[in-house]
Amino acid sequence: METVAPPRNPTSARPAVTAAVMAETGLDEGVLHQLVHRFYGKVRDDRLLGPIFAARITDWPPHLERMVTFWSSVALMTGQYHGRPVPAHTPLPIEAAHFDRWLALFRATAEETCTPAGAAHVIERAERIAQSLHIAVASAQSCPAAPPKLF
Repeated sequence: METVAPPRNPTSARPAVTAAVMAETGLDEGVLHQLVHRFYGKVRDDRLLGPIFAARITDWPPHLERMVTFWSSVALMTGQYHGRPVPAHTPLPIEAAHFDRWLALFRATAEETCTPAGAAHVIERAERIAQSLHIAVASAQSCPAAPPKLF
């Protein structure tokens, strides 16, 4: 039996996937830029979350652009983000209430900024991210993991 070697430079399916997601949701880089900037504006003003961010982020423009890149990868499957969010979050003094508040602000901002299909798309991903990060943070802090409220 003869084996066939894969092509040396396979064509990525990512642009087609990204185009399909954009067509189905109405999301694009511009919408994600607005979503991220509006959302973090709310986070910065929030009594619970604001102090945590203020203690760690002094130069907001690079952070915001990194978050736009993150959401582009998460929502549009662009593959632009190459960071490691879990190690960045595990040392933070956060618990379920912080994740619940983060989700509440994110949901509201997504619903204000995106089409209904786009909001549902990013909210579903945000819920999975919050749950995953909360479990990682709780595990790193040796706390029992009660996942954030999804509804």
